Amino acid sequence: MNNHNGFTLIEVLIAMLVLAVGLLGLAGLQAYSLRNTQSAYNRSLATELAYDLADRMRANLTEAQKYATSAYITITPPSSATAQASCYSAPGCSGNIMAQNDLFEWNSAAISSLPSGVVGVTVAAPIYTITVSWNDWDDVTHDFKVISFATNFQL
Repeated sequence: MNNHNGFTLIEVLIAMLVLAVGLLGLAGLQAYSLRNTQSAYNRSLATELAYDLADRMRANLTEAQKYATSAYITITPPSSATAQASCYSAPGCSGNIMAQNDLFEWNSAAISSLPSGVVGVTVAAPIYTITVSWNDWDDVTHDFKVISFATNFQL
């Protein structure tokens, strides 16, 4: 009688197959995790951008109406929003110029960070609404969809 102590080739192949299926599942989970991490990052960024503009508006109460865009705008600095060098020091920066500078900086930050974003500020006195929208991947439809974040506040 021949007694073999060890694994047969079939047992080794089955163990490798089980290990391969497990590693394949782990790779898929990693890809899903990375996609959701990017989505969460975009949501956090949109929230930060909206609250940043709200704080800028609170700091410039006299010209708060200048921040309203009345409709959504594709993320490009509007013609009235230009960089104002005089706003980097307190003297020489009026409320109107500060609003232009704030909108320019806010739009520039949105351009550089959100994919295919749209931003808007609307006013229904006394409530201001800041909306930030961007494209994000939808796992259900396997296509991009528009995600929005909106915040309402009073000055």
